[in-house]
Amino acid sequence: MAEVTGTTWTVYDANVMTQADIYGRVLCELGKKDPRIVALTADMAHSTKIGVFGEAFPERFINVGIAEQNAFGIAAGLAKAGMVPFVSTMSVFASMRALEQVRTDICYQNLGVKIIATHGGISFGQAGTTHHCTEDLAIMRALANMTVIVPADGFETANAVRASLGVPGPVYIRLGRGFEPLHYASEDYDFQIGKAVQIADGSDVTVICCGVAVYHAAEAARILKERNGISVRVLNLHTIKPIDEAAIMAAVTDTRRILTVEEHNVLGGLGTAVADVIAQSGKGCVFAKTGLPDCYSEVGYPEDLYSHYGIDTDGIAERVLALLGKEYEADEDWEDEV
Repeated sequence: MAEVTGTTWTVYDANVMTQADIYGRVLCELGKKDPRIVALTADMAHSTKIGVFGEAFPERFINVGIAEQNAFGIAAGLAKAGMVPFVSTMSVFASMRALEQVRTDICYQNLGVKIIATHGGISFGQAGTTHHCTEDLAIMRALANMTVIVPADGFETANAVRASLGVPGPVYIRLGRGFEPLHYASEDYDFQIGKAVQIADGSDVTVICCGVAVYHAAEAARILKERNGISVRVLNLHTIKPIDEAAIMAAVTDTRRILTVEEHNVLGGLGTAVADVIAQSGKGCVFAKTGLPDCYSEVGYPEDLYSHYGIDTDGIAERVLALLGKEYEADEDWEDEV
């Protein structure tokens, strides 16, 4: 087996990173069982890992070239013909360059097209602003009929890909570049679309997170417990839409302090979705959002950017401590007066 070349990664390194190509392998497994599954890419078979499916099923693999809009239009037609299309391209192209086709061709008709959007957030930070994608969650959760999932790692990606087949309409699965750390030890845990996974229990504060932030939030919770005796609940809210309102409200009731962490603009993404649930409940709590502060990201390696924007372990721990210093108005029963 080849070795990874180092910190300056290339698209060919991804094939030897187990976590990076899990979804490609899972898609091949599904393809063996279901002949309706087809895969499409816009000249990005290697960098999005969907090329593995093309090697296994060349007759069910379509490369449209550098024409993302066409890829999604063709996928809509295939879905209308009874196929189950998986389209994979960078998230910045899936959510913005091809937005009209995703909205009108796919979502408007509620077609079962599954979108594997890679290089999400600032996971390809060194490529520059054109290849960052910190707006896609806000865009996709605003589209009617769309299910939005942000897996924590490769194992959760595998679960999300399998589960997406049970969703009749469109699904947007947002991945990083593929070099993110693993949080789970295997795929064997209770994954359900629309249901949060509690990573750690706690009574002082709840960190609600998704994607790469799950690993860092879990580490921050462990460190805060060991060093400060602080009890941090960590919720992996992998499904942004439909959202797990029950898990959010249980956290509000139990801890009264909520911190959301996401690799996305703080406007419109996970934090906003959680805030909507809390606001509609009429219950008060101390609340803060961590992510990119409504800006275009600096350019640099992802690990440096995560640190810069407070999405890494140290940043999350610091924000938890700050949140604990804020007071909330006590209300014993929260019941509305008659």
